[in-house]
Amino acid sequence: MASQNLQPDKEESGAPRQERRAAPETPPVTPEDASSQALSEALSSSFKIIRFLMVALLAVFFFSGSFIVGPNEVVVLLRFGKPVGKGPEMLKGPGWHWAYPPPIDEKVRIRVGETKTVASTAGWHAVTPEMEASGGEPPPRGYLSPEADGYVITADGNIIHARARVKYRVTDPLRYFFGFAKPETILTNIVNEAIFYAAARMTADDALYKNKSGYRDLVLARVNELVDELSLGVTLEPSDVETKPPADVRQAFENVISAEQERSRAISDARGYQQEILRRAQGEAQAILNEGLTRSNRLVQAVAALAESFEKMLPEYEKDPWLFRNRLLIAALGQVATNAQDKFFLPELPPGVTREIRLLLNRTPMKPKSASGRRQP
Repeated sequence: MASQNLQPDKEESGAPRQERRAAPETPPVTPEDASSQALSEALSSSFKIIRFLMVALLAVFFFSGSFIVGPNEVVVLLRFGKPVGKGPEMLKGPGWHWAYPPPIDEKVRIRVGETKTVASTAGWHAVTPEMEASGGEPPPRGYLSPEADGYVITADGNIIHARARVKYRVTDPLRYFFGFAKPETILTNIVNEAIFYAAARMTADDALYKNKSGYRDLVLARVNELVDELSLGVTLEPSDVETKPPADVRQAFENVISAEQERSRAISDARGYQQEILRRAQGEAQAILNEGLTRSNRLVQAVAALAESFEKMLPEYEKDPWLFRNRLLIAALGQVATNAQDKFFLPELPPGVTREIRLLLNRTPMKPKSASGRRQP
């Protein structure tokens, strides 16, 4: 029993013993081997760090080139100073884009769709920001200062102040930003030229009072003409143009305008009176014409009635003219006798007897009798 129990122990413990006997003996570690192992581990750690840094730099390089284009703007990429792409492809619209980081690529952001304003720098009197904010102006000085006060000369040789604020939108950003070094300066010079151009073609009264809208339209038309001629890549929008007389002669201009207003008022009153007289005269003339026409119609009707009665009496006249004439004579004498105030009957005298008739002609005439036979009072 003991031998049987010990046999497995020998088999189990035999193998390790043989292995321990077969393994070579470890040589003793020298200082050179320890330093080499430490250097190898340090180099391995350094390579790992370098690989991590390279991956991190690549990630930073990749993400640093991404950019977002916002609404109402476009981006033009310049690679070593030259635009990337051709034509419309040069414009990067709203959204996410990628480019090489500087100094390889450069991003030029261009605002489009928004309204910009450029103001003239010539033609207006000197004014401080405080005066501009409050709407004031410098007092009269009796002269213009050439280094501060601007002005324009009108077609009739007068001096006025003019200022324009032109609003525009960039519609061709490539032409606007890459076709000209300073496009805003060019626009300012165009506006300055336009106010001088328009003033030289209008009188002072028209530019200041009578036709201010015409002066504004002429200025904007000239600006639009020069912009199209240079192809600046912008579109003009409704803008403001302001004119003002110099402070020293403003009262004279206002006096002239007041006199012209009074003149216009007097002319208007005179024309109103003229129209009233004409209407009255035309009414009276029409009334006279109507009355004449009525009388004419009445006379024509009376003559027509007489003609008709004569035509009816013509057969009787043709039968016995002498009798017809006597009948008419008797009827006429009867009418006369009926209407006469005094009647004198002279009987016939024998032949050879003369008669003397005396009539009192200066007596007061009696009033005719009415239809009832009574004399009117």
